[in-house]
Amino acid sequence: MLMIDNEVVKRVLTMRECIEAQERAFAGTLTGASVSRPRIDMFVPCNREDGYYRWGSVEGASDGVLAVRLKSDIMTWPEGPNGTRTESKYCMRPGTYCGLVLLFSTQDGEPLAIINDGYLQHMRVGASAGVGARLLAREDAQAVGLIGSGGMARTALEALVEVRDIKSVKVYSRVSANREAFAVEMTKKLKIAIEPVATAHAAVRGTDIVATCTDSMNPVIEGGWLEAGMHVVNIGPHDLGADALARIDVVVRQGIDSLPMPEDEVFRKGVGHSHGAFVGGSPQEQKRLPKPSPRRAGSVGPLYAEVISGKARGRTSREQISQYRPVGNWGLQFSSIGSLVYRRAKEQRLGRELPTEWFLQDIKN
Repeated sequence: MLMIDNEVVKRVLTMRECIEAQERAFAGTLTGASVSRPRIDMFVPCNREDGYYRWGSVEGASDGVLAVRLKSDIMTWPEGPNGTRTESKYCMRPGTYCGLVLLFSTQDGEPLAIINDGYLQHMRVGASAGVGARLLAREDAQAVGLIGSGGMARTALEALVEVRDIKSVKVYSRVSANREAFAVEMTKKLKIAIEPVATAHAAVRGTDIVATCTDSMNPVIEGGWLEAGMHVVNIGPHDLGADALARIDVVVRQGIDSLPMPEDEVFRKGVGHSHGAFVGGSPQEQKRLPKPSPRRAGSVGPLYAEVISGKARGRTSREQISQYRPVGNWGLQFSSIGSLVYRRAKEQRLGRELPTEWFLQDIKN
């Protein structure tokens, strides 16, 4: 069994392979070759009066591998200017995180690997932007408007450059130093012109592809900013408000994002960025949680697999505004990319070998 850290993942994984692996896994849902379940979270009170403990897990099987992705976080929802809120997380202390991907063989059940999920997570989310743009963005799209300047904004832009001939980028984030540093770093890496701008509207105006990559719990795009022919991908689930969603002509969903079960006093949808969560704690403790997000009309639309199979239609004209919702099929992202990372690490003799016997037993469970 291999222990694979973020440095190994970064060394063996390319964006092109990351996009292609996801596309194959998503296509496998049409034949039953791939299967996954939506992410489920569990909220439990912690010793912070302004926070909650959140456990998250998701599973998927493809390419002969089953992946389980696990997350252990302390969550807070700090308020910003003008009543805005963001979702913040850490494990043990601010600046450290715990996310693991466990891989198992679907041929004989063998435990194959434990992978730190940090770099893989950024790559699989960024690659979603590429999957959606390849499906829906105009073939001649060349200009990108980017909201956000963090790790996922970097991989999202890298993916967009992989699938379209991008010539120019405008980037906005609230901290000017961050957007300026992003522009310098990514200009050097991607060899394209990247301009930091002072407002979100300026970033969006006149572009072909709009990508939002924030942890905001409030919309960062206004509907009036969207122009005919644009393609939109929102990595942050709250980045588009009702007015923006109403402007979109074509919506394609990556997959099913929540369990088809009714909400009650324990199971809820839309707590923070969680699509489905079981919630513990007393009524008083639960007041720490953010109010559930409103149901939004943009949550409907055909699935990626339905469009590539011809069962549903994607973009049909240059003037349409399209949106790719990179939610659902998360388990397949981890199984497809995780198996790719595992194979490359084995081929290159990277990672730390752990005795498989440590993870087996002779007591029937």
